[in-house]
Amino acid sequence: MEKETVDFYSPSNLNLKDLDSNLKASLTVMNKLDNFTLKHSENVSNLVTRICEYMKCNNKFTLHCMVAGYIHDLGKLFIPKEILFKDGPLTNEEFEIMKKHTTYGYEYCMKDIYLKEFSDGPLYHHESLNGTGYPQQLQKKDIPYSAQIITVADEYDALVTKRHYKTHVHISEVLKDLIKNAEPPKTVIALDTLKQNEQLGKINSKPLKILFNVVIDDILYEISCVINYTKYLKSQIKRLDTIDRYYKKSQKAKNESTKQYYIAGMKLLFQNSETAENYLQIQKEYKLALEIREQRIKDLYNEIKIIKKLKVY
Repeated sequence: MEKETVDFYSPSNLNLKDLDSNLKASLTVMNKLDNFTLKHSENVSNLVTRICEYMKCNNKFTLHCMVAGYIHDLGKLFIPKEILFKDGPLTNEEFEIMKKHTTYGYEYCMKDIYLKEFSDGPLYHHESLNGTGYPQQLQKKDIPYSAQIITVADEYDALVTKRHYKTHVHISEVLKDLIKNAEPPKTVIALDTLKQNEQLGKINSKPLKILFNVVIDDILYEISCVINYTKYLKSQIKRLDTIDRYYKKSQKAKNESTKQYYIAGMKLLFQNSETAENYLQIQKEYKLALEIREQRIKDLYNEIKIIKKLKVY
């Protein structure tokens, strides 16, 4: 059976290959990252670019965010591997070391003339609008807008990866968790002590709302890929139906030459390891695969309906 292939994210219009040759040369440092972190960086860059495009940001800002998003985790190159790849929760001491990837990435960029202008990605992507982030506990007005967009994309892809999503079915649960991060703390604060940052959540709700559109695009992209695969499955089922007709006719043939005619037709239609003994089992597997994909298409369309009803603070 041909393998189904679906990329989780739709392709982005902008591409790192389009960059200045000097900047591309500096960006090769990213190849030193482990495959997991590098893939995450590519995903964040993709999401950030598409959020910017939906927001109709100018090309210069969009390009900036694309690169800054790509290198946001550059500092993890300098985190000890036993902490970076630890299987299980980090201790408080280990987490303090992990948090330093923000400043390590910033310091590396500041030493590279071509990466310097994109240092906001590494430095600020873990800052929170309400001042509860790191490394500087900045508030909204002090966090570059580029970094606020990167934070939304970073948190989304981190949750998707952590929960091992291979399809967008139930992806609305991830968005609901991000909505919680965009909401202010659910604590009662006396009016005389109410401050602006205390009315804010951790992430900016505007790029989060735009992310919903990006996710819907990805769902539609997945639907189109699955539909293409169902066409393949249907063609295989149709081929096996023909084989089954030939087989039944061969069993009813009144003479040997007619029987061999249909058997020869069957052999011409067999693929890979198919035989007269196993083709019905293979056809059953194709039909089950088709049933599963058709249900997934329905679930994906339902997911779009759920996302469209979500409200962001």
